[in-house]
Amino acid sequence: MFENMIEIMFKNEYDFYVFDTAPTANARRLLGMSKVYSLWVEKMLKSRKEAKSLRELLSFSKREEKDPLMDYLLNFKERMGHVKELLTDDDLTAFFFVTLPESLPIAVITRFINWFREFGIPVGGIIVNGLIQKDQVGKDLVEFVRNRVQMQDEHMAEIWQIFGDRVRAILPLFETEVKGAKMLTRMMEHLFAA
Repeated sequence: MFENMIEIMFKNEYDFYVFDTAPTANARRLLGMSKVYSLWVEKMLKSRKEAKSLRELLSFSKREEKDPLMDYLLNFKERMGHVKELLTDDDLTAFFFVTLPESLPIAVITRFINWFREFGIPVGGIIVNGLIQKDQVGKDLVEFVRNRVQMQDEHMAEIWQIFGDRVRAILPLFETEVKGAKMLTRMMEHLFAA
């Protein structure tokens, strides 16, 4: 998947690229692949140079031979460098975390934001998803919904305390799953309302 992302980004055909990489652990692993690939390429280049040096010492012929594997590795190293530049340039890249107003998702994204900073990947903000709209529920709530609203209120206070102005949008809990153009448009209206 990482290779596919690179290919898409390098084509430079669009103004924006959005990669949905949920869940967060998979996203971190995916983005960390640039570092893993770079380390692998460095080791391969070193091994290839050592092999070439030994071959030259043992060879009677002193003519320079083309090495397609070395060319590939050097090209790959250059591509990984470009990927790192793209992923860590805060003018070009931002990673947005989506959370629910619940304790576990809040704890998870708090931890992952710190990990992404270790990679130097800019965090663009937090999007809260699935907030029950109080003006849409009546006074005669069933206990489950009343408890859920109260729990979300407490977690929203925690979200504001931890993330403050990094909260970029709050999406309501819609009556149906976001599928199709109509629901996507409704979601986008909430996402970009400011």
